[in-house]
Amino acid sequence: MRREDLADADCGIAQALGVLGNWWTFLIVRDVAGGTTRFDALQRELGVSRRALTERLGALVEHGVLERRPYSRHPPRYDYLLTGKGEGLLPVLIALQEWGTKHLMGDGELTATADAGSAEARRAHDLIGRRLPEAVLPGVDGHPVPVAATGAWSVLYLFPGAYAPGTQGYPPAWSEIPGARGCTLESTTYAKRHPDFQAAGIRVYGISTQRPDQLADFSAYAGLPFPLLSDQDGRLAAGLLLPVFRAGGMTRFKRLTLLVDPQAVVRAVQFPVTDPAGSVEEMLTVAREHAGIPG
Repeated sequence: MRREDLADADCGIAQALGVLGNWWTFLIVRDVAGGTTRFDALQRELGVSRRALTERLGALVEHGVLERRPYSRHPPRYDYLLTGKGEGLLPVLIALQEWGTKHLMGDGELTATADAGSAEARRAHDLIGRRLPEAVLPGVDGHPVPVAATGAWSVLYLFPGAYAPGTQGYPPAWSEIPGARGCTLESTTYAKRHPDFQAAGIRVYGISTQRPDQLADFSAYAGLPFPLLSDQDGRLAAGLLLPVFRAGGMTRFKRLTLLVDPQAVVRAVQFPVTDPAGSVEEMLTVAREHAGIPG
């Protein structure tokens, strides 16, 4: 069957493959989501010929997955950015990443953590020196927060899920998933040490894939003095290829913490996090050292 015939089939999967059937397409979308938006940088990252990359970028623009935005008139140069249709592919990228990590690089078991020497851990620590993508995440009030534009040292702690008592929350057997427990302890420990982070000029953000209203309930219950943000659409998860797992019918972050400098560059990574409370104390020390603040 020709690809054109496949795209005309009466099936959403077949129609999607008519646009995305070339595996390079997913790698292009992956890198654009991560902030690599210019032709020469994409070519370096992908190791593909200029002709092939030109054809693939042109096809994605034609199908409305990417749009070209000029940044130079002489000579003409463009950024390639995800459209709304392109952002709709982010959950697909996250699902592919999770499936490959779990079933191809792992043993297929459900886990919310990783071994310190695993490929997943190496990928997480390779984020050091990387700039955050231009992700804008909703806070508990629904208002957008640009996580890459804080202009200050920031700690982003990513957690699987935390819920206020009496609300719909944890899926069955949550406590049996390795690494899943400890989100409330981690958050309340950050709340307890928040004055110390503030005194050092370091902002704290908690990030989960939960809905903003769920995070609002938990934040009020726990009395958190710092913002919680929702990555329910996967912008940050896909942009940084963050470690995730699926439980309760949704994709969730494995516990991970990033220290980010005022230019939005990652300077330190905690992963895996096996001691949620202890990791807060450790991050306070690391953040003070990077920011040049006496302990």
